[in-house]
Amino acid sequence: MVEKSSIWATGRRKTAIARVRLVPGEGRIVVNGREMDEHFPREMWRKKVRQPLEATGAADRFDVLATITGGGLTGQADAMSLGIARALEKYDPELRPTLKEAGLLRRDARIKERKKYGQRGARARFQFSKR
Repeated sequence: MVEKSSIWATGRRKTAIARVRLVPGEGRIVVNGREMDEHFPREMWRKKVRQPLEATGAADRFDVLATITGGGLTGQADAMSLGIARALEKYDPELRPTLKEAGLLRRDARIKERKKYGQRGARARFQFSKR
């Protein structure tokens, strides 16, 4: 266990980057200076963010302060989840098997494929006209 006042970690997903700080506290989650419920209006996003804390049973032991840039809300929620999982692993390396089993330490590398010239999109072609 690392004895520090706060632990920093970074999570990424698509084009979203989350800088997450874990501080001993009572379970508040603050995103860009706002409460998590304000930043993530859907329960699906809030559940994703809380997942690493609930998997390790640390939901009421830490306050989470996060700064998120880029991407949409789904990417931001996934980035924040990875950041929290990495911070928890830094705090206590014995939590690694629990986090790994839940699939929370894996970076989802899928990003948007670029549009190619001569095509309508990344893979879609313009409609072919015989005449």
